[in-house]
Amino acid sequence: MLDTLSGGYENSIKTASDILRCGGIVAIPTETVYGLAASAYSDESIKKVFKAKGRPQDNPLIVHISDMEMLYEVAEDIPRKAIECANRFWAGPLTMVLKRSGKIAPSVSAGLDTVAVRMPSEKTARDIIKRSGLPLAAPSANTSGLPSPTSYTHVINDLNGKIDAIVLGNDCNVGVESTVISLVGKTPRLLRPGAVTLEQLREILPDIEVDKAVLSRPQEGVKVSSPGMKYKHYAPKTDTYLVEGVSQNFINFVNTKSDALAVCFCEESDKISIKKAVYGSQKDESTLAKNVFKVLRDADCFGVKEIYVHAPSKTGVGLAVYNRLIRAAAYKVIIL
Repeated sequence: MLDTLSGGYENSIKTASDILRCGGIVAIPTETVYGLAASAYSDESIKKVFKAKGRPQDNPLIVHISDMEMLYEVAEDIPRKAIECANRFWAGPLTMVLKRSGKIAPSVSAGLDTVAVRMPSEKTARDIIKRSGLPLAAPSANTSGLPSPTSYTHVINDLNGKIDAIVLGNDCNVGVESTVISLVGKTPRLLRPGAVTLEQLREILPDIEVDKAVLSRPQEGVKVSSPGMKYKHYAPKTDTYLVEGVSQNFINFVNTKSDALAVCFCEESDKISIKKAVYGSQKDESTLAKNVFKVLRDADCFGVKEIYVHAPSKTGVGLAVYNRLIRAAAYKVIIL
């Protein structure tokens, strides 16, 4: 395994880049979650990513770039609105679905003629991309279906021995995957919410529509155009329910449960009498986003039969957290 602390930063960047250029796969930190990176030009490398994760090959990957010049290598017919969004939100947690360049390996896009592209703000990720000279396809560096990894330890737990290297970095400061929008149709569409919010996007894309799959169960057999649109995702092994309702109703509800875990806001923790895990403040949804995957991973350690998660709002960053939780719960929602 590759450790940036033992090898030094520059040596680690060089080693990771060399592995990627030779067709290997490397877990790298980004500001959103850890990604499992491979050359976006190599079908053989991409196959290694799918195998290591146990990921279905009909689920497209996001291509990560280090500068605007690389955007024109991976995408074609780039609309003006995409440049406006890039100028506003890059480097950062926004992914745009655009027309795919012929250079991109078909397996990256699951056979579609589009490609999802973003420029991470995490310096380590951009330095590895720049040093390797490759756009990197990088889904979350976890076992497919489990909560996404926001720390080096999560990657070790899921993928140790299955990949070529892991770059040690700090815990991810956003905590949920990037916002994904499609700019290939007549009307922009939000495919997956993230830290770049719908409200922010509407400042540039006033006509943007929210895809039904953001909050609803996707139709079976339909090809997805973005990661994170599958039926069940981000899930603990324990049976999980998403609970909507005001704090007092949630508190009253979970306090009647036995052999259960309440995943709650810090403001209501003291009033909950069963096992509990706090995932942030109801008043600061960015804390919920930063902690949600860690809490979902830790939840299985409580040894309970059921998990009840208090749902956030569906506005701002709360929409991103709700989107992840409804999939973690396999669309089992209790409304109080």
